[in-house]
Amino acid sequence: MNIQKTDAEWKQHLADKGAEPLAFAVTRQAATERPFTGKYESHWEAGRYQCICCGQKLFDHQTKFDAGCGWPSFYQAADANAIAEHADRSLGMLRTETLCAQCGAHLGHVFPDGPQPTGLRYCMNSAALEFVPSGQDKK
Repeated sequence: MNIQKTDAEWKQHLADKGAEPLAFAVTRQAATERPFTGKYESHWEAGRYQCICCGQKLFDHQTKFDAGCGWPSFYQAADANAIAEHADRSLGMLRTETLCAQCGAHLGHVFPDGPQPTGLRYCMNSAALEFVPSGQDKK
């Protein structure tokens, strides 16, 4: 992780960005938004999805698909080094947690039940993402 801040600094940073209230709980405390409530679950505009905390590019719109699970889903990260993975043994099961490799923000989980060509389903929390429409450069 290249970016480290205290909880108070993250809260202030997210508030300054106008992030939704759930963003801190999701990204810094590994909370999960309720299914079918996130702003990007049914969002299909062309552009990129980046980390709400640090702006790291995570996904391109071309890899987004409707998994029917209630969270925005992607079959491939924008860059192999953009997302870190860790074993998550919470809730009495083994899952693979996804984190922003740059700042450590909790993003969601990845599952091996997605479409080809990867067979992966990156199941993300909308509160952890920021969308940038195609043609707009934003850091």
